[in-house]
Amino acid sequence: SRNDRVEAGEDGGSLGPVSAKPVLAAVLPGVRAAAAMMIHGFRSSHQDFTFGSWTLTASKTHIMKSADVEKLAEEMRMPALPEMMFGDNVLRIRHSSGFGIEFNAKDALKCVNKMQGMLKVACAEEWQESRADAEHPKETVKPYDWTYTTDYKGTLLGDNLTFKVVPTNDRIDTEKLKAREQIMFFDEVLLFEDELHDHGVSSLSVKIRVMPSSFFLLLRFFLRVDGVLIRMNDTRLYHEGDKNFMLREYTSRESKIANLKHVPAPLYTEPNEISQYLPVTQAIYEKLEFPEIPDCKSSVSTDNTTGQSNLT
Repeated sequence: SRNDRVEAGEDGGSLGPVSAKPVLAAVLPGVRAAAAMMIHGFRSSHQDFTFGSWTLTASKTHIMKSADVEKLAEEMRMPALPEMMFGDNVLRIRHSSGFGIEFNAKDALKCVNKMQGMLKVACAEEWQESRADAEHPKETVKPYDWTYTTDYKGTLLGDNLTFKVVPTNDRIDTEKLKAREQIMFFDEVLLFEDELHDHGVSSLSVKIRVMPSSFFLLLRFFLRVDGVLIRMNDTRLYHEGDKNFMLREYTSRESKIANLKHVPAPLYTEPNEISQYLPVTQAIYEKLEFPEIPDCKSSVSTDNTTGQSNLT
């Protein structure tokens, strides 16, 4: 739906670039990993953007080497890590006083269930049945969550000063996000991706866009196990510069493929389009309150400058 594209900053025109994921779907399975490298851009980059008292950092570098991945897997006591692991990629939002929040792959994988649950076993068995002619059909049954499903919502930063996380009835104002407001900064950081032995995809990425009066972030875990299910865990973070808090909304959506027969199959590979067909299984609404320190608001202008983004 357009609303979801608007929230994600993926609608055309003033709201930033269109996601590259649909492009991947059109590439032959054997070269998808290479295509992903080209699309996501594996050259190192580091961008800082100042929003009042906040520094927003998007740092991207190359995929982890296999030896480093094996060492990290051992440290995390996981049999394997995603085939495309970006352990040094990070998107960070830090206040000048030191507190903040960041999003990285290592902490996200700490939230993965290291012991396979009954639902996941059922999925593995269903997957096996659908892949009866595969050369190694039983390789899907492993003693961990081989889908890398994570309910990660970010890593809080700060020692003495940090956010206070409290439940809230407030909601992110999606109408404000639809406004054609100038985008001052946009970036997307891929944290990990795995193609489940060419039987689907499991990925985690985070993107942010900054407007004159606010910024909006979307962390998305997307899972598609071909012939079995689609799952999507989204964390949205929103801050208006004149407020002393951020709103964080976490939603988990999921559906078996058998219940999506009415949906055109090409949409299965497009998270922004398929999300409207996935029932919400969990929703958590939180307010990240700033610690009590002088001048803790962002102190940015609330003048909205309307216009087209120069992002392409």
